[in-house]
Amino acid sequence: MTDREPQALDILDDAGRKLLFTQARTANTFAATAVADDELVKIWELARWSPSAANGQPLRVLFVRTREGKERLVQHLDEGNKAKTLSAPAVAVLAYDADFHEQMPTVFPARGDMLRAAFAGQTEKRESIAAYNSALQTGVFLLAVRAAGLAAGPMAGFDEAGVDKEFFAGTSWRSHLVVNIGHPGPDPWFPRLPRVPVEDAVAWA
Repeated sequence: MTDREPQALDILDDAGRKLLFTQARTANTFAATAVADDELVKIWELARWSPSAANGQPLRVLFVRTREGKERLVQHLDEGNKAKTLSAPAVAVLAYDADFHEQMPTVFPARGDMLRAAFAGQTEKRESIAAYNSALQTGVFLLAVRAAGLAAGPMAGFDEAGVDKEFFAGTSWRSHLVVNIGHPGPDPWFPRLPRVPVEDAVAWA
């Protein structure tokens, strides 16, 4: 078979669809079971295959595992997010790298130097591209957590400027989401809420 011939893609089985989509839930409590560093690395090794414009890959992650690190983090979280974050075995602070273009020669060898030069003087456009594409990558990151057999608890309720000053001062990283990671604890799920029906969400042309 050559690359020019059509290739049939595998279909995710029912168990995989349940794990990643239909039975996956946002966890609000976590068991005391530890999450090892290599488990977190494996999450990233899956998530990094997300698509992004020009393969720019602006998403970055800070894994917070120590009690000290969590206490530094929770002072910038909304009140309702503090206790569950302290109880989570691991917490990911997802950020975008506003200077992602510096990596272009590595991630897009054929045009990397040209792209890096083109983005260098366009700070506002570069930040917009980084924010948009890191959001795209973030969805894949959450699926990667589930694929690793762990539960994710994403939260946007935090002071982004405070987190950036606390953890990313002097860097080009900008936080946009906090994700608690671990095995579900007691009563981890809120009741399942409805999804928008097909007829309201899908259009045809």
